[in-house]
Amino acid sequence: MAKMFRKLTRLRVVLPALQRRNLATAGGTQGKPRVVVLGSGWGGFHVAKNLDKDKYDVRVISPANHFLFTPLLPSTAVGTLEFRCIQEPVRTIPGLGEYYQAKARTIDFDTREISCSDIFKEKEFKIQYDFLVIATGAKTNTFNTPGVDEREGDEVMFLKHLYHSRKIRNRILECFERASVPSNTADRDRLLSFVVVGGGPTSCEFTGELHDFVREDCTRWFPDLKEHIKITLVEAGPALLGGFEKSLSKYVLSDLKKRNVDIRLGAQVTAVEDIDSGNDDDDDGVETAPDPSTQGVVVVKSQKEGRPGVQAILADGTKLPFGMMVWSAGLKQVKFVDRLNLAHGRTGRLVIDEYLQVPQHQGRVFALGDCAANEENPLAPLAKVAQQHGEYLAKILNTHPDPQQPVDPASVSKPFRFFNPGSMAQLGLFKGVLDLSNVGPDKGEVHGGPTITGFAAWLTWRSAYWGKQVSLRNKILIPMHWFKSFVFGRDICRF
Repeated sequence: MAKMFRKLTRLRVVLPALQRRNLATAGGTQGKPRVVVLGSGWGGFHVAKNLDKDKYDVRVISPANHFLFTPLLPSTAVGTLEFRCIQEPVRTIPGLGEYYQAKARTIDFDTREISCSDIFKEKEFKIQYDFLVIATGAKTNTFNTPGVDEREGDEVMFLKHLYHSRKIRNRILECFERASVPSNTADRDRLLSFVVVGGGPTSCEFTGELHDFVREDCTRWFPDLKEHIKITLVEAGPALLGGFEKSLSKYVLSDLKKRNVDIRLGAQVTAVEDIDSGNDDDDDGVETAPDPSTQGVVVVKSQKEGRPGVQAILADGTKLPFGMMVWSAGLKQVKFVDRLNLAHGRTGRLVIDEYLQVPQHQGRVFALGDCAANEENPLAPLAKVAQQHGEYLAKILNTHPDPQQPVDPASVSKPFRFFNPGSMAQLGLFKGVLDLSNVGPDKGEVHGGPTITGFAAWLTWRSAYWGKQVSLRNKILIPMHWFKSFVFGRDICRF
């Protein structure tokens, strides 16, 4: 035991030393061609990580100073995992020249100069590049639905970043704590109604995680609220998990229904609005609540407590009062991409060729991930696509014979070709779905595999995403949190 402790102590000394050595190496960037990467998501992080730092001065500009492992994000929203174990700091990329926590505002392609502003004081600065990689990702699309953007962060939540996940967890617990207060007995059904908008993997996985959290953990500490809990999943399309094999979509639909999740297919949220209480005169005053559960407690209704709740309006006129809505129904481009004087496709994504080059600036400017698409072969905005984009572009630049000159497509051995590794989703309660029927190169020979459901798919999902972690730290922390939540339950503290 003592010997093991000494080894761990030495490891704590060695790892920081290696990191300092990487930073020192990165300092010698003078004379190297500069590659500037905009974004720290799946595409940007992997291109920055895989670039040859002996050949290039690599710099990253992003408002997020970490890479987020998005497939595990729904788990952090309910405490199955903790926030920090699914992110990797950008500055830990070996040999990185520099990182700036800022937003790119404009690009002068003639002078190869990017105008930026830091996210703290919005102080502006400029940085030049020899090669530019645009990997800014995309943001949640609300389709201009009235009331959604206005309530984002309060009753309506998105699920794309770590801060979204933290807001969701706090809001869930706020709804339970408020529902347990004697003065809110009449409002319990609304407060404990949770609406999830969207039928993709993120929405379905979050719905499963949310069900497990409220049914296994919250009801343990709020047993009298169990009968008031309701989860509704709203999807505009005809099926859940539209990109999966049909039998898997049916399995997910059946499984969620068995857990009493209210599934609304072919339904569209047309507005989110305040509930008309029609009882403005009762906002103040003191009364003794007649509800027997209050046991004669004197209830004081304040102006704040008397405000109306919020409800979703569906296209067929159905009204769904809720305590929290999680909107995960689509993507759209960030304003920076919209403003760029470059060619945009039908969905607003930047047009790129088969080598990920922006046609107007071939050899110098590249775009990848959710913000870019080849018009002849558009790929879905998925993490697995962005990761392969990043790894492919890094390989192109690393093998570029003359880094001082633009990349010549004639010198590139092969254009980008996406290889589909399959799709999977976990539903909680040791269940999941695994679709290997579409494994193979995109628009090529598909080596169709099986479709798997249940425990085997769930175990594959956890094993695969554990294996894809970048750092040893997270490979250690993630199983520890899984074990903790399984044995001791999820945390219900608001902070």
